[in-house]
Amino acid sequence: MASSDILKNFQEINLESPVERIIRQIRELITSGQLKPGDRLPPERKLAEVLGVGRTNVRDAIKKLEFYGILKTLPQSGTIVAGMGITALEGLISDVLKIENSDFGSLIETRVLLETASARLAAERRTEEDIESMKEALKAYEEKVNHGLQAVEEDLMFHLKIAEASKNTVLKSLMLIITPDIINNFIQLDVCKDGRTYTALDEHKVILKHIIAQEPENAAQAMRDHLGDTLDYSRSLKE
Repeated sequence: MASSDILKNFQEINLESPVERIIRQIRELITSGQLKPGDRLPPERKLAEVLGVGRTNVRDAIKKLEFYGILKTLPQSGTIVAGMGITALEGLISDVLKIENSDFGSLIETRVLLETASARLAAERRTEEDIESMKEALKAYEEKVNHGLQAVEEDLMFHLKIAEASKNTVLKSLMLIITPDIINNFIQLDVCKDGRTYTALDEHKVILKHIIAQEPENAAQAMRDHLGDTLDYSRSLKE
């Protein structure tokens, strides 16, 4: 066999960053039961000393785990493990996604199904507290957009708040599972370009309006319309 053919059998080795290694350790501790919901993590300084990394690495890892709902930082109480029981399920689904070689189009199709349902349920079940949470998430997204900054995580956080308002924990859990892959693909494929973020902002406001007004079908349709362009774009990639 020619050397050029042999080379095709090798794959690039991706070395984990310190942040990824910290995240992996924390997740393994939660999965094994050594860290349980409500347990408090040691201070950043002590964690950094034990792990042999900088405090910035620890802080970044905690922020990412907070974004996905795995950790929660409480004022004057430190960082605790959130009370969610999907960590093992998350690992299982992640393995399935790798086995099936899930692509961007499949992720978006799944997201449309989940989010249309979550918007409908949120319109039926939202509380005043949910409304405030969605408004805060939308405000964070709008601030980034108005400053011309990338707002992928703020965008998805708004959608996660809608999932929370649906009061369906499985829907929220599934969103948390596929969110990391969606973020990576959004960034790599530069989906939010050509002023799309401003259009998305207006669409977010329409979705929220229907949820506040408790109009389930209108909320679901607004969500479907909002994700339509992204779904079309993902399908064009396949073609």
